[in-house]
Amino acid sequence: MPPNLTGYYRFVSQENMDNYLRALDINVVLRKLVCLLKPDKEIIHTGDHMVIRTITSLRDYVMDFDVGVQFEEDLGPVDGRKCQTTVSWEGDQLVCEQLGEKRNRGWRHWLEGDRLHLVRRGPVHLAKSQSQQVG
Repeated sequence: MPPNLTGYYRFVSQENMDNYLRALDINVVLRKLVCLLKPDKEIIHTGDHMVIRTITSLRDYVMDFDVGVQFEEDLGPVDGRKCQTTVSWEGDQLVCEQLGEKRNRGWRHWLEGDRLHLVRRGPVHLAKSQSQQVG
């Protein structure tokens, strides 16, 4: 049975974000801005339904989905694209596949103790981040 990820997670660190965003063809101004942000996460996990809210000083981004069910994700606040997204479990890891203009795009979340790990996958580069559970 997969873990329940419900909680509030405070940003700790990230690496390789600029290269990841560059591979997605994000303009230099937005890349620099994103790299300065320290996003927190709030996850509400009820059965197969999840809401993942990424919280920054500029704006929040909300993913509201059912695990295993494809949906159209509007990445407008991130990079202006839309894609077909499916989030599913692979063991204890929550895995997202985003089908659209950019190939091999997605991410993977998992817990190690009270640390929430996130690895973003783009056409070429990976970006990693960690957050500490605080509630």
